Amino acid sequence: MLKSKFEELVDIVKKLRKECPWDREQTNDSIKAATIEEAYEVVDAIDKKDYEELKKELGDLLLHIVFHSIIAEENNKFKLVEVIDSIKEKLINRHPHVFGDVKVNNSDDVKRNWEMIKLKEGRESVLEGIPDNLPSLQKAHRLQDKAAKVGFDWKRKEDVWKKVEEELNEMQEAENNKSIIEIEEEIGDVIFSIVNYARFIGVNPENALRKTNKKFIKRFNYVEKSIKEKGKKIGESNLEEMDFYWNKSKKLF
Repeated sequence: MLKSKFEELVDIVKKLRKECPWDREQTNDSIKAATIEEAYEVVDAIDKKDYEELKKELGDLLLHIVFHSIIAEENNKFKLVEVIDSIKEKLINRHPHVFGDVKVNNSDDVKRNWEMIKLKEGRESVLEGIPDNLPSLQKAHRLQDKAAKVGFDWKRKEDVWKKVEEELNEMQEAENNKSIIEIEEEIGDVIFSIVNYARFIGVNPENALRKTNKKFIKRFNYVEKSIKEKGKKIGESNLEEMDFYWNKSKKLF
């Protein structure tokens, strides 16, 4: 049943490529931004725990996988079946504790083996494979996580926090020196160290900041609404008034 449904989807996309002017014009490059957008819409549905929407967004993402593969197949780059074979082979090779005789004690062992297997596959560094265009916060987390999997990590969270404090002091020193280049570098180090602390205590910083952004939007929207109800525009208010409503919003959101 699942196989026939997937084949139906492939046939529909192939038909669109032949008969729809818009679909026929698309390339891997022209739809790549939309692919990223679809991935974020999946994440948004997960955050909202909207499973009806998640079902739809996963369908959109699956469409993009099929669409990209068919475009590549038309250009004699690779075939959709090769995409499927590639991930099947990867899953089997990187789970020797399931499909082989390797013994593991916990998920940390699994992650460590995963990185070592990738090195055996030809990668020169455990840091390879992280996309250049990944958002910087998420990329920092992935870099640290990959290094930690092979043992390059702190032993105690207290030491990780000391590093955060050290970087904060260096940022203040740079600000005192009034060197924009140095300040920028030190701010980057501060953010990187906070990301590392979050990772160490088991918090995904990308998820944490995304939630904070949404909370800020709710609270600021409340400020705007409250000022509008007084017959004013936000630009006609002052900081004292906005702070008053901001503090009220904190009890709501």
